[in-house]
Amino acid sequence: MRIIGCDLHARQQTIAMLDSDTGELEEKTLEHEGDTVREFYSALPGPILVGIEATGSMQWFLELMEELGIECRVGHPQKIRKAETRKQKHDRRDARLLLTLLTENRFPTIWMPSTEQRDLRTLLRHRHQWVRLRSRVQHTLQSMALNHGLRRGRSLWSQAGQHALRALPLAPHASERRKALMTLYPRLQESIEQRPDARRLMTHPGVGPITALATEVFLGDPLRFIDGKAVASYIGMIPSEHSSGDRQRLGAMSKQGNALLRYLWCEAAMHAVERDPELKRFYRRKLVQKGLGKARVAAARKLGIRLWIMMRDQIDYQEFCRRGKARQESGSVHAGMPDRDSGPAAQ
Repeated sequence: MRIIGCDLHARQQTIAMLDSDTGELEEKTLEHEGDTVREFYSALPGPILVGIEATGSMQWFLELMEELGIECRVGHPQKIRKAETRKQKHDRRDARLLLTLLTENRFPTIWMPSTEQRDLRTLLRHRHQWVRLRSRVQHTLQSMALNHGLRRGRSLWSQAGQHALRALPLAPHASERRKALMTLYPRLQESIEQRPDARRLMTHPGVGPITALATEVFLGDPLRFIDGKAVASYIGMIPSEHSSGDRQRLGAMSKQGNALLRYLWCEAAMHAVERDPELKRFYRRKLVQKGLGKARVAAARKLGIRLWIMMRDQIDYQEFCRRGKARQESGSVHAGMPDRDSGPAAQ
């Protein structure tokens, strides 16, 4: 078996390769020009294990390893840095460090989404950019409609309003933007219809198709989280901490997670608190104690943990509420669970 520590960069990679049968160690640098990397890895006899440090430009390399049938592990950058005590740092040393962690079974492997999930993540981010752009376009279209005597207010975005809007003569760029947005939404809706977990999450009040799909593809396998605190930590909805001895200091939100999912949970939480008595009481209590910003984040975190529980147990909202009532009656309460006064109808 060949074990390879790969220090991956945008233009090149430095590798340290160990043959576990012969003990032979080889170090070399591969340029990312042409088919050099593909030819090198495809010529190696298997089995092969490759370890790399997580980086923003690794996607093409992961796809290549998957195509060649090579096992590739992605390591947590901070944990890899902690494994090296010496101050010297260069590509060969980094590659040897990765190799050492792999051979000693200390490599800090992180979870990676599947190819399908990565593609859906791209679609969600792309749509989110379009939504932000659409808000600006809507203001422009409203202005155009008013200038043409079409005064519909919010009903301009209804089916009848859209039909009337299509009949208006618009500038070429505004017409192209409108066409692109209308084309993108059916693709996203089709993806949701094919994913039962996303449809199940939509049964929770305040959770729309975008939030449901984003939760499902960005969290991935729900069983990899041991509890709700781990979910909140993964998304970055816990306070940063700097403690020493018996003195604990908590700072601002860590934000060491997916920014888009945090944003969607915060938006969905504001809709959920209007329909859920438990979330509303929780939000109002935090509003008095902590203020608007922290109360909103706390409600979003509670909602996110609820969605994770629904994914983990593969249950819909009604079953979630039923279990919540049973836990209240037995005295065993978990984070995100509704109280006994909040049932399916109430939420």
